[in-house]
Amino acid sequence: MSTDLTQIHNIGYRNYDGPRLGRAYARRSLYSQSLRGSYGLGRSGKSKILPMILFAVMCVPAAIMVAVAVATKLKDLPIPYTQYAIFTQALIALFLAAQAPQSVSRDLRFKTVPLYFSRPIERVDYVVAKYGAMASALFALTAAPLLILYIGSLLAKMDFVDQTKGFGQGLVSVALLSLLFGGLGLVMAALTPRRGFGVAAVIATLTITYGAVSTVQAIASETGSDGAVQWLGLFSPVTLIDGVQTAFLGATSSFPGEAGPSAGVGVVYLLVVLALIFGSYAVLMRRYRKVGL
Repeated sequence: MSTDLTQIHNIGYRNYDGPRLGRAYARRSLYSQSLRGSYGLGRSGKSKILPMILFAVMCVPAAIMVAVAVATKLKDLPIPYTQYAIFTQALIALFLAAQAPQSVSRDLRFKTVPLYFSRPIERVDYVVAKYGAMASALFALTAAPLLILYIGSLLAKMDFVDQTKGFGQGLVSVALLSLLFGGLGLVMAALTPRRGFGVAAVIATLTITYGAVSTVQAIASETGSDGAVQWLGLFSPVTLIDGVQTAFLGATSSFPGEAGPSAGVGVVYLLVVLALIFGSYAVLMRRYRKVGL
């Protein structure tokens, strides 16, 4: 038997002598790519249309309010900072329904998740990057109009201390909203590789629950059950944020009759919000334990 079969030949491949950037770099790259993808950056022109239109529509009412405030020399903004996201919650839900499935469903559909987990990235890196990117995209969407309102209030020479305080409270509110909505949206989208099902699930989670809870709250308010109105708000992501900012951020409640939760009930609201945020992370980790194999 010839020994030529066991001979090793040098066919000219070179060894890689450059830096090995590791997990942190891969995690940052995935976060950056996912965040940019949420607004269609780095993708086709068609992919940019919807997110950019929604971003513009989110900001246009704020710009109009600023123009009116400056022209008429108002002493206060027409809408408080903490109410803007509640006022535009349908646009936020539409953005999330469009972008959460785009962020994770394609990876499931084309079975590229195991490639991510091959090396050096791990399951926790993937989940943290995707969750962080979705929350950051929502924060940019919801914080931009607040910044426009704040700049406009200063141009209109409104009280600096009051406006700065209100702006800070608004940022805290939309940051909490971004974490909550981002987590729930990714969970719904990650349950199925079909983008259409993911879109429907996100819309149902945010919009339908809000409509149902608001209707039942209105009925309870009409029957004089203001205590029930507070507790019913626990069953919708939008009303949860409304309740937290009413209890702790000085916001005026959007509940029927402005029957928002007190500080005591507000603690329950905050605990439920935090439980949903950490629960969403845990569900995503469990989900990708299975699909990453």
